[in-house]
Amino acid sequence: MNKWASTSLAVALAISIAATPALAQRGGRGGQRPPRPEVIRPADQRVPAPYDYENMVRPVAMADNVWMSELTILEMRDLVGEYGYTTALVMNGTMESNGPYLTTGKHNHVLKVTGDAIARTLGNTLIAPIMMLDGSDPNTTTVPGRLAISPATLEMVMKDMATSLKSQGFKEIFFIGDSGSNQRLLASVATALTADWAGEDVLVAHIPDYYNYADVLKYQNEVLGKVELNKDLDGYHDDYYISSLIMNDSPDHVRLKQRQDVNLDHINSLTIVLDEALEIGRKIAQFRADVTVAAINRVRETGYLADGGGS
Repeated sequence: MNKWASTSLAVALAISIAATPALAQRGGRGGQRPPRPEVIRPADQRVPAPYDYENMVRPVAMADNVWMSELTILEMRDLVGEYGYTTALVMNGTMESNGPYLTTGKHNHVLKVTGDAIARTLGNTLIAPIMMLDGSDPNTTTVPGRLAISPATLEMVMKDMATSLKSQGFKEIFFIGDSGSNQRLLASVATALTADWAGEDVLVAHIPDYYNYADVLKYQNEVLGKVELNKDLDGYHDDYYISSLIMNDSPDHVRLKQRQDVNLDHINSLTIVLDEALEIGRKIAQFRADVTVAAINRVRETGYLADGGGS
C-alpha cells in the first residue's frame, strides 16, 4: 500500500468514527433511538376509546356524505349495518380528449355531480370510487391524457368491485356509465354477475337510462330555456350542458377564469355565466337523477329494464 492510499484510508476511518455518535443520536443504523417526547393531554380533552372495528362506538357525528372513499370505516359500518344503506352505485367514466377547455376527466367530473344526486334521490345508497378509465386498446391511446385499460381488465375490475360490495353486505349494485364507450361492457358485467349470483338475494343491473344526453339537451332547451341550437357548433367535444354539470364539481375543470380573461367564456354561442351555469347544472343533474331512479325502481319491481333487456 503506498503512502497516498494509507493516508486516504486513515482519513476515511476518522470520518467514519466521528460520524458514528451522530448517527446514533439520530437513531441511524445500529444507533439508539432518542426517547419519545413527553406528551401531556389537555385536562379538558376527551380520551378516545381504543380502536375496535366490531365494538367501538363511533365517537363523532355521522358525516353527510354518500361517497365510500370519503367515509370512515366506522361510518361505513354503521351506514350499511345499522341504517340499511345496502344499495351501491358503481360508476365508470373515461379519460379522453375534450377540446381546449375541459379536462381529460370530463365524464368523471360529471359522475361526481350526478352520482351524488342519484344516491340522495334514491336513498340508502352509497357510491363506490369512480372507475375513471374505460376499456380500449392501450396501444392506441397515443394522445397524452387519453388513458384506458383493456376491456378484459376493466371487466374484471368491475366484477371485483361488485363482488367486494356483495361481500360487505350490499344487496343492490347498479352499474352506471357516463360515456357511450362503456355501456355495452357494463351491461355484460351485470348480466354475468346476475347469473353467477343466482339465488343469493343480490340484485345487480346496468342502468342504461342514465346515459340520456339527447334527452338532456331537449330538457335544457325546452324546459330550462337555455337554447343550444347546435351543440357541435364550435367543433369541440364540449357543450353547454356538459360544462354546466362539470362546473358543479369545480369551475376550474372548464377553465372558466382563464376563458374569461381572453373573452372565450362561451360554448356553441352560449355565454357561460357562473351562477346561471351552476344552477342549470344542478337542475340537469337532478333531471338525470330522476330518470335514473325511475329506471332503478322499474328494475326493482320487475327485474327487467324498460327496453325489455334483462338486468
